[in-house]
Amino acid sequence: MSPIKAVIFDFIGTLVNVEGYNLEVSKMKLYKAIVDAGFKVSHKDFLEAYTQAHEKYRVVRYQKLVEVTNAVWISEALNNLGFKTNPEDGRIKTAVNIFFEDYVGSLKLRRCAKQTLQRLSENHKLGLISNFTYAPVIYAGIRKVGINHFFDVILVSEAVGWRKPHAKIFEEALKRLGVKAEETLYVGDSPDEDIKGAKQLGMKTVFVVSQFYPLKTLFESAQKPDAIAKNLCEAHRKIQEIVNHF
Repeated sequence: MSPIKAVIFDFIGTLVNVEGYNLEVSKMKLYKAIVDAGFKVSHKDFLEAYTQAHEKYRVVRYQKLVEVTNAVWISEALNNLGFKTNPEDGRIKTAVNIFFEDYVGSLKLRRCAKQTLQRLSENHKLGLISNFTYAPVIYAGIRKVGINHFFDVILVSEAVGWRKPHAKIFEEALKRLGVKAEETLYVGDSPDEDIKGAKQLGMKTVFVVSQFYPLKTLFESAQKPDAIAKNLCEAHRKIQEIVNHF
C-alpha cells in the first residue's frame, strides 16, 4: 500500500458551481465583438456558421479527446462566410475573451472547498486538471475564487492538448507533481472524464455529486470510485479517511 502523496481535483462542478450563467447572452456578446472588430455579417449567418463549426470540433474533442480552442471554430466560421482569418488573429482572441467574461464571473466556490484544500495542502501536493477549451478562463477563475495558491500544478486541456479521460493529461499531471499514480487520489464529478480517467492509471478516486452530475449518472456509468460524496463537505471527510488509511 503506497501512502497518498498527492491529491488532484477537477475544477468546474467539483470545486466551483456555475451560477446565473446565460450562454445565449455570451453568444450575443461574441457576435457583437466580431462585428465591432470589422466583420460585417448578420447575426443569423454568423450563428449558423458558428454552430456548424462548433459541432464539427465537438466531435473531435469528445471522440478523439483532442482539445480544440474556441478561436479555431470561430475562425473557421468566419472563413466559411467569406472572410480570411486564422485562429491567431488578434480580433478573434479579443472576441473569445469577451465571450467568456460572464462565465468567469459566474464561478462560485462550493461550500467546504477552501477548508478542504487548506487542510490537504499542509501534507500533500495538490494538482488540478480541467477540461476547458480556453485555458485563461480556468486560470482567471481559480484566481477569482481565491484558491490558486493551493495548487502545485494546474493543467487545462487546451494548454496540454488532450482532454480527460485521455491518459496523457493525467500522466502529465503525475509527472509534474513527481508522484506515481498509486500515490495519488483524484477527486471529480464526472464519472467518465474524472473517475474512469483517473482509475485507468491506478489512482484512488472520490466521486462528488455536482450540479452537472447527480448520483444517478455515476450508477448509469458503472464506474466504481473508492468513495462517493454527496457534496464537498462530505468529500472532505472521505478524502481524509482514504489519506489516513494508506
